[in-house]
Amino acid sequence: MPDIGDTLRETRMRRRIDITEVEAATKIRAKYLRALENEEWDLLPGPTFVKTFLRTYAEYLELDPKILVEEYKQRFDRPGPQDLLPFSPQRAGRRQRRAPVIPPVAIVAACVLLLIGALAALGSLGGSEDELAPEEEVVATPTPRAQERGRERRERRRPAAPTRVRLQIVPTGTVNVCLVTGSGRVLIPSQNLEAGASTRTFRAKRLRVTFGNGQAVMRLGGRRVDVPDRTDAVGYDLRPGRAPRELPADQRPTCAS
Repeated sequence: MPDIGDTLRETRMRRRIDITEVEAATKIRAKYLRALENEEWDLLPGPTFVKTFLRTYAEYLELDPKILVEEYKQRFDRPGPQDLLPFSPQRAGRRQRRAPVIPPVAIVAACVLLLIGALAALGSLGGSEDELAPEEEVVATPTPRAQERGRERRERRRPAAPTRVRLQIVPTGTVNVCLVTGSGRVLIPSQNLEAGASTRTFRAKRLRVTFGNGQAVMRLGGRRVDVPDRTDAVGYDLRPGRAPRELPADQRPTCAS
């Protein structure tokens, strides 16, 4: 088999291609192309470059690059530790790159900018101060005259305070009753009333009554008031708009003539 260099040179010359044309087409410097044709391997950067240049040159001359590269590997390839692989992406990927050192001042400045941006975003999302402010409820303040009219209407609707006591006595058994007005006028003069007996309704500015026992019920303005169920006497002072006040024994009316 012809030598590698002879094969390259003879093919180029047979095709009448100048070395400068090969240099322009393959981007391989002319001195390296001549080194390949002369098999001056020491003039080339290294075995890896030799095989790469050899493959590229053979493809340009339409030769089988595998045959020439294999021939070179069997006869001349002696890889050493100084070999470089500039065209290998795997070797380039394994190179350890030092991470850039970021100054602390730059980190602080970046944090401040991020904080300002976050506050600005919250402000834009939340809306303006005018948008967030609740609408004030306008409450009209009534004038003194309107207040007076309202007070008058409420007083008209409010039932008038009673000025007289309205009393009806309903016996539930036999009971002695003495009933007098506030001025001392006798209305029921120590009279025994029987259960079921009809009684009249008494009206006065003030009434005082004494029951000989608890067998009676009072109706004051339509409100029922039960007399305590006991055997001794009990007396009451009755006034309009007030609850009955129980009288002590020395203040009870006796209707004595």
